[in-house]
Formats: sequence, structure tokens, C-alpha cells
Amino acid sequence: MKEIIKQVKSDEFVKKCSEELKKLKEIQMPEWARYAKTGVHKKYPPHQEDWWYIRAASLLRRIGIDGPVGISRLRTFYGGRKERGHKPEKFRKAGGNAIRKILQQLERAGLVEQAKQGKKGRVLTEKGRRFVAKIVEEVKNA
Repeated sequence: MKEIIKQVKSDEFVKKCSEELKKLKEIQMPEWARYAKTGVHKKYPPHQEDWWYIRAASLLRRIGIDGPVGISRLRTFYGGRKERGHKPEKFRKAGGNAIRKILQQLERAGLVEQAKQGKKGRVLTEKGRRFVAKIVEEVKNA
């Protein structure tokens, strides 16, 4: 799956995938997400209205490349440097709530599932692999 996803640029994949995810009824942005920051390292909440779907598309791509992957590793991936005034910046993990809720919604949509055979984390389902492959083909043809 990793080779398929890496055939297209990440920003093009995420843009097209987020548009497709908006059409799914299982994936909805909760009310609190408009006001919540995505991590302690951020000063403000995201400025984009549809950031929930963009993050969901990015998570699908990340799971396809790295899977099985858990919340902790995803928090590290989406983390960043926290400004601390005149003190040196320090790395902080992203908040886990938004990542967890998005993954739960992707599970309900049937695109992601808990890893089996003693491995922890989440992996793409067969439906998820087909969904990702379809988007890659659409981006390549565009």
C-alpha cells in the first residue's frame, strides 16, 4: 500500500481525499472541534473550516504508509515545537482527542480497523485500501 500512496504528492492526495470524506455520513466534525486547538504547541485553533476532513485524509494516508500505527505515534507525527517565550522551544505531542475521534469515525465508515494478530494500532481494511487506491488513480489521471 505504501508504494501506491507514494505515487502521488501528499498535498494533492489529501485535498482529493478530504473532498471524498466529506461525502461520507459517518465522518462529521463535532461542534467542539471549531474551538479546540490540535495540541498544546499551538496558539490557536485551526483556521480552515474543513480541517477535520483534511486531518482525516492525512490520517488515512499515514495509516496506509506506516500501518499498523497507534494514537501515540500519530500524536508524535502531528506534534510540533512549543514557543516558550525567551526559553528554548521544546517538542510537544499533538492532542490525542481529535485523532482518536477521527479514527473512530473512520472505523465506523469501514475504512480502518484495529490491527489483529497481537499487533497494536490501526490498519486499512480492504474497503479502505480500495478507497485509497481509487483516490490515487483519480489524482494521477487529473
